[in-house]
Amino acid sequence: MDETQVDETQGQTRRVAVIGGGITGLAAAHRLVELGQERGVAVDVTLFEAGDRPGGVLQTERHDGYCVELGPDSMLTQVPWGLDLCRRIGFDEQLIGTNDAHRQTYIVRGGRLLRLPEGLAIMAPSRIWPTVRSPILSAAGKARLACEVFVPQRGESGDESLADFARRRLGRETFERLVQPLVSGIYMADPELLSMRAALPRFVAMEAEHRSLIRAARRAVRAKTKSGAGASADDAAKSSGPRYSMFVAPREGLGSLISALAERLSPGVLRLRTRVERIDRLEGQRWRLHVSGQTTGSEIDSGTKPMAEDFDALIVAAPSQQAAHLLGPVDPSLAADLAAIQHAGCAVVIAAYAREQVGHPLDGFGFVVPQVERRDIIACTFSSVKYAGRAPTGDVLFRVFMGGATRPDLLEKDNGELLSIADRELHDLVGVRGDAKFARVARWPNIMPQYHVGHLALIDRIETAAALLPGLELAGNSYRGVGIPHCIHSGEQAAERIAALLNEAVADD
Repeated sequence: MDETQVDETQGQTRRVAVIGGGITGLAAAHRLVELGQERGVAVDVTLFEAGDRPGGVLQTERHDGYCVELGPDSMLTQVPWGLDLCRRIGFDEQLIGTNDAHRQTYIVRGGRLLRLPEGLAIMAPSRIWPTVRSPILSAAGKARLACEVFVPQRGESGDESLADFARRRLGRETFERLVQPLVSGIYMADPELLSMRAALPRFVAMEAEHRSLIRAARRAVRAKTKSGAGASADDAAKSSGPRYSMFVAPREGLGSLISALAERLSPGVLRLRTRVERIDRLEGQRWRLHVSGQTTGSEIDSGTKPMAEDFDALIVAAPSQQAAHLLGPVDPSLAADLAAIQHAGCAVVIAAYAREQVGHPLDGFGFVVPQVERRDIIACTFSSVKYAGRAPTGDVLFRVFMGGATRPDLLEKDNGELLSIADRELHDLVGVRGDAKFARVARWPNIMPQYHVGHLALIDRIETAAALLPGLELAGNSYRGVGIPHCIHSGEQAAERIAALLNEAVADD
């Protein structure tokens, strides 16, 4: 069959394609529709997703009363973009906060779970005494940490790795025992390569402004206490209620947020099982997408050539490596930079037990594991403790994380081996006895972008090149933030830039 061109642009209607149906692409498509309605511009949005469901890594399953998150389980509230979207679509009433009674984290040392010292925000302790009392650090490690207030600022202005920054300011032991495991659970990264400026810019700014992370953290607590009219920072945080704790999640899991967003799109906007095979740049700043798979109301036979559709603008919300493949014929240099962003994968083992099978009190949200412990897992979340409704009464649900940039070998193991590793680690660390009542393995290969040293310079170069291609926007967690709110913000920012471009085009017509 000859390649067919479909061009439905009529009058003032502008066609916009969004590639990738994860949370970024969904947020972008939804925002485009919103802006079109607000500004009176007729926008025909098509969201292409190669898989058979939207949401990407955000996936929730129900199993015999368990609410199982196969990917992330929380949304950060310290940045506004996730909550703002939930409010706009009337979803905010579905959000629940974490369990206030057990808001603490454990760290493994010598095969035991030890409580993370109070007042420690990754690498900035606002209270010294809890850290001094903690058995996580040796006397020498505590003394070195206390000397952080005397460590001079770094003279160089270039980027620095997490490992170099933390060792320089806090000492090797604090880095290995506290900082590395806490950050690893977020980025699944190699700390020797992870960029401070890209991944943890707040701490770089704290050093620059206050000359000490400890001083900066303590001043922040005093400022919060003063603004709370004499209340402590903890009291001020609690007074806002559980819906506004540091993390929130939908009552029915993050998959319900994906469903709510997808349902807000008009019929025909979201095309599942439809893969974009190639992108061409056309004259007049337009784009041609060659797509295969399911189209509007029909199936394309696997042996036929892709169908071509033309668009006025394009948002690529797929991972940077896929974007590199698609944009190679358009701009090889841009594609090479996109391909340079490396990714790591992980596996999540979800396992449920009766409460009486677990010896640990489970009075926290979970634990993280330092690399120096030489264990086969990165972290474990006590899901049924962290959020209500994740397991039937009398049962507990764990999520065990493996792999990442430092242990890619674990992803080569089969599901049976991963289940055995999780069972062994849970037995050793939380006293699990007997077989799991329910167990599931979720694999996420190449899902987490690695913000290596120099990442921001690379992204600046990518954004500069993309800006020379009017009507093209890049969005997603590959660029300037990996969390769910950051993905939403990235997609919505791309939509707003496209909407501004379309407004200009309509004004010129």
